[in-house]
Amino acid sequence: MRKVAFYTLGCKLNFSETSTISRQFAEKGYQKVEFSETPDIFIINTCSVTDNADKKCAKIVREAQSINPDGYVAIIGCYAQLKPKEISEIPGVDAVLGAAEKFRLIELLDGFVKPETTQVLASEIKEATAFNNAYSINDRTRTFLKVQDGCNYHCAFCTIPLARGKSRSDSVENILSSAREIAATEVKEVVLTGVNIGDFGIQDGKRTERFVDLVKAIDEVEGIDRIRISSIEPNLLTNEIIEFTSSSKRFVPHFHIPLQSGNNKTLRRMRRRYLRELYEDRINKIKQLMPNCCIGVDVIVGFPGETHEDFLDTYNFLNELNISYLHVFTYSERANTAAPEMEGRVPLKERKERSKMLRILSEKKKQQFYRENLGSTATVLFENDIENGMMHGFTENYVRVAAKYDPMLINELKTVTLKSINENGTVAVEEPEMVFEKH
Repeated sequence: MRKVAFYTLGCKLNFSETSTISRQFAEKGYQKVEFSETPDIFIINTCSVTDNADKKCAKIVREAQSINPDGYVAIIGCYAQLKPKEISEIPGVDAVLGAAEKFRLIELLDGFVKPETTQVLASEIKEATAFNNAYSINDRTRTFLKVQDGCNYHCAFCTIPLARGKSRSDSVENILSSAREIAATEVKEVVLTGVNIGDFGIQDGKRTERFVDLVKAIDEVEGIDRIRISSIEPNLLTNEIIEFTSSSKRFVPHFHIPLQSGNNKTLRRMRRRYLRELYEDRINKIKQLMPNCCIGVDVIVGFPGETHEDFLDTYNFLNELNISYLHVFTYSERANTAAPEMEGRVPLKERKERSKMLRILSEKKKQQFYRENLGSTATVLFENDIENGMMHGFTENYVRVAAKYDPMLINELKTVTLKSINENGTVAVEEPEMVFEKH
């Protein structure tokens, strides 16, 4: 039995796809192992959102070679679609597969025999038209369920449309079938993932369903306790979606909503499809219906043309906004996007200083959100995340808690009282009694 190991860079969507590809290997008789267990085959699923993600790919290839110099190394994912020739020149890479080929790698690579020269199997992105069903299982406490792929937006900083193609989705019916399969495994939480999931519903180039249709249908699937939406564009987060999730059976009060800039001039240059007034309206609507809702925000700093005053405009906007945490990205130039050609390049040192300011603000926001939840009762899904005798998990509204380690609590939902904030920033709880929830 040949051994295969997987390494995933990037987003939840990549994790769902890696997990599905790993099951394809298992069905063909391969044994899935860890990187350190001297596998015969290494599959590296790459990201290309930032320049750093590209560098990580080369580092992981070197690590694979040090573990097994005779191992077969195949690269898939966004970086593989964008720069197949560049990857093929990394010493030790045996094959590079693009977006249209990655789910057929067992068939295309025919036994994983090391070639004399690197095989590059990467069609043009216009060939990536099929939707490949994917979900993660047995990898983590929660499952990532892919519902949508690709993007029809063309933001000035983003390579994703070039890496994943046009927006396309599975049908509600097929997703419900996957959700029932997941429910049968006793997974407690499902995270809906995609590139632009609010654009869900396009099949064969035509819109046939809506994201709110999926939300309402999957809320009825028995056997899943919690459903989380991974990330949704503010212009696609409708009142109907917010209102339904606020009173739903299974959707948790947690939204992650990309902003990218709180300055309208910068938003226009980024080619975003909203202004900050709409974003603020979405936040207010959520908090009106779900006061304890956790709201995460993506922000890019140092975009070309962003002056110091523009950045302060973003900073002050976020400071006043009722949000819970930030994901801060330092702008990096990406080939074949519009932004690098724009005037007003921000020096790297300035970009890093702005990132630091927003990360400090993010920590303040998170601690404030945690303080607001102290004294309340919440349900925690405990994970196999152990550190210094303490185990961790997340409440419905994404407060990270710590409790004394108990193996019986792993992958269990427990009702606890949030007591205090630890010095490491997690929330201590009153020790949960060993009485499990009824499901």
